Amino acid sequence: MMPLNRTCKQAAALMVAREDLALPLADRLALRLHLLICKACPRFERQMLGMRNGLKQWRNYQAPD
Repeated sequence: MMPLNRTCKQAAALMVAREDLALPLADRLALRLHLLICKACPRFERQMLGMRNGLKQWRNYQAPD
């Protein structure tokens, strides 16, 4: 079994991967623990969510007539 501690690089890779697929339980737990103890990674997560929401709005944009 893989330990639950992850580096910031590994945590960022997990955040990117979960955009496309469901993470295994061990990876979800490791990511959650990392986000609790790291200062930088939660900021990266918020930036990713902002970009995803912005792209969703852009895809659904319809120009006014």
